[in-house]
Amino acid sequence: QVQLVESGGGLAQAGGSLRLSCTASESIFMFASMGWYRQAPGKQRELVAVINRIGSSSYADSVKGRFTVSRDNAKNTVYLQMNSLKSADTSVYYCKAVHASSLMDYWGKGILVTVSS
Repeated sequence: QVQLVESGGGLAQAGGSLRLSCTASESIFMFASMGWYRQAPGKQRELVAVINRIGSSSYADSVKGRFTVSRDNAKNTVYLQMNSLKSADTSVYYCKAVHASSLMDYWGKGILVTVSS
């Protein structure tokens, strides 16, 4: 069973930065894409950023220019660098991976990011 473990969340001030990590229990080459989602209280889960096998990435409009998704294949880890944080970025952030062969989705348990204004 594939496991995804998020780390790096916590409290940041508005305008500050945090870097989230998502480490997979298996090689991330087996995933067609990996991404970050977030869910704030009372809201639906939304896509934040996604990166595919060849390193192409896309972002939600709300984070473009502030967040950067990247991957380190040797470490089986995907990162989300979050800069110029806003209070609106406060959410539980989830890592998701889509298996390249089965197209199954795998999710991490989530990690809380709180941005204080």
